[in-house]
Amino acid sequence: MPQPLRIIMLGTGDFALPTFVHLCATEHNVIALITQPDRPQGRKQQIIPSPIALAAQERGIPVLQPENVNAPEFLEPLKALAPDLLITAAYGQILSAELLAIPSLGGINLHGSILPAYRGASPVARAIEHGDLEAGVTVIRMTPKIDAGGMIAVAKTPIDPNETAGALEERLAKLGAPLIAQSIAAVEAGTATILPQDKSKVTKAPKLKKDDGLIDWSKSGLAIHNLVRAMQPWPIASTFWNRAYDPTREPLRLIVHETEPVARDGLPGVVLEAFGDQLVVAGGQGAVRLITVQVPGKKPAPVAAFLNGNCVVPGERLG
Repeated sequence: MPQPLRIIMLGTGDFALPTFVHLCATEHNVIALITQPDRPQGRKQQIIPSPIALAAQERGIPVLQPENVNAPEFLEPLKALAPDLLITAAYGQILSAELLAIPSLGGINLHGSILPAYRGASPVARAIEHGDLEAGVTVIRMTPKIDAGGMIAVAKTPIDPNETAGALEERLAKLGAPLIAQSIAAVEAGTATILPQDKSKVTKAPKLKKDDGLIDWSKSGLAIHNLVRAMQPWPIASTFWNRAYDPTREPLRLIVHETEPVARDGLPGVVLEAFGDQLVVAGGQGAVRLITVQVPGKKPAPVAAFLNGNCVVPGERLG
């Protein structure tokens, strides 16, 4: 029987956790976890370890948290660990050629898209934002270029019309964990088929910014609905309510958590209906019904509760 591989996992986000847990349950020896340094979180700016770091600590696996994983002072002790293979998923830093040369079998990465589509930091959100009907994960050979390595394995799944990026990413993480294990076996046995990516089909998935969540009411109702889904759990979609009943007040930021596309037409951003649990706003084509909204400083609430406490009237404009 082949000897267990000495594996180092690199991961930070929740997407990486199922793969790490799955690896720890295999016959291989996970000798270390490399993850980003703990950062202040929340309103209180508390330093909270990531779930994957806690999972490693629970298993007695050393946790390494370099500011720069490619720094020479980090590469030397990494060499001393003598890893056979690096596994990465949602780590957050690009690995240098020098680092990738350390393990005898190189490195493989789990990416949250059907490559070559959506190379970059936010593939799941961008797939939903663009209205894709299918998503997936791809296991690739690691290279110093972002998500550009040869493809070892792919798994696909349909996207539900109301699925958020957070929910889909959780499903994809679970889909990818066993795929990584299968890919390790193929790489170890020398039987992995590594296919180059079609460069003509490459699309990018840049890192999300807070402004990405701002609703553009000139877009179709379906596109707005897709944006709202894509911006969960961060940065969350938002718009501004221009309060016609009191034009002296500043527009109110309205955070939009849940919507439904509807077949209504009107001028983009104009409120078509505001009564009971119906807050319908026109897009460039069609409209959306706002279902769950939030005023800054308050908790998310059904739109009926928002309308009960705010005087919104048809003809007012959002945006």
